Amino acid sequence: MSQVNIEQVITFLKSLQDNICAELEIADGSGKFVEDNWSREEGGGGRTRVLTDGTVIEQGGVNFSLVSGTKLPPSATAHRPELAGRSWQACGVSLVIHPKNPFIPTSHANVRFFIAEKEGEAPVWWFGGGFDLTPFYPFKEDVIHWHQTAKNLCQPFGDNIYPEHKKWCDDYFYLKHRGETRGVGGLFFDDLNQWPFEQCLNYIKAVGEGFTKAYVPIINKRKHTPYEDSHRQFQLYRRGRYVEFNLVFDRGTLFGLQSGGRTESILMSMPPLARWQYNYQPKENSEEAYLATYLTPQNWLNE
Repeated sequence: MSQVNIEQVITFLKSLQDNICAELEIADGSGKFVEDNWSREEGGGGRTRVLTDGTVIEQGGVNFSLVSGTKLPPSATAHRPELAGRSWQACGVSLVIHPKNPFIPTSHANVRFFIAEKEGEAPVWWFGGGFDLTPFYPFKEDVIHWHQTAKNLCQPFGDNIYPEHKKWCDDYFYLKHRGETRGVGGLFFDDLNQWPFEQCLNYIKAVGEGFTKAYVPIINKRKHTPYEDSHRQFQLYRRGRYVEFNLVFDRGTLFGLQSGGRTESILMSMPPLARWQYNYQPKENSEEAYLATYLTPQNWLNE
């Protein structure tokens, strides 16, 4: 077992936050991330960075957090009773980008590390993370690029990693009450500790750095696409699904709130505007109806 070094993880995560913010500001063209530093009474804190009303990004947040405590919340110990009574640290970078233009998808990414320790016992640790894409007016070439980028970064870690973590993403970001996926997926994984620490960290680095390689080209390709108010209204309606997932199913949101995290930073993933319409049905054969053909798990790379 290689030596666990949380300082290495923290150093990487802070630089990842810096780099992602810089790349997204360039893609936006005018918007700037505003930093909000915060601390948590029980232990730790973070740097929340939010870009509001940019040229391209209506609202986006890129958060770094490092939190710690002496007792884990119920969301963490429900599946892992062996963690009860351990002190813990959790750190990560989490981001959600809500563009203005309905032809640019919403995107989410997250990389994180967790360690729980007890005197006289070996530490329990794992990594988690991934990224996923939520289009409103999907383009097949964008979805293929997104998944090809994901597959390429997984390849050095084994032929099985992309299909396994893609399936995990499809299963996790599934709205059971709607019978549809949140978007077109990507990668998702948790409890990653089957490799030595260094190799796990390298995978996290590949995923974190792969996000902008996957997303920025899509922004640049679609940001000048003209749109009408009908497109905008459909975007706002579909953003409601994002809210539903985050509040009903997302384990990260639950862990953050139960562990006394900073509410503003946890809920920064919410869109600035969304709407719900009773029993909405898109017109048959319309652009809006076309989205449904993307909201089921499928093999985007035709393998």
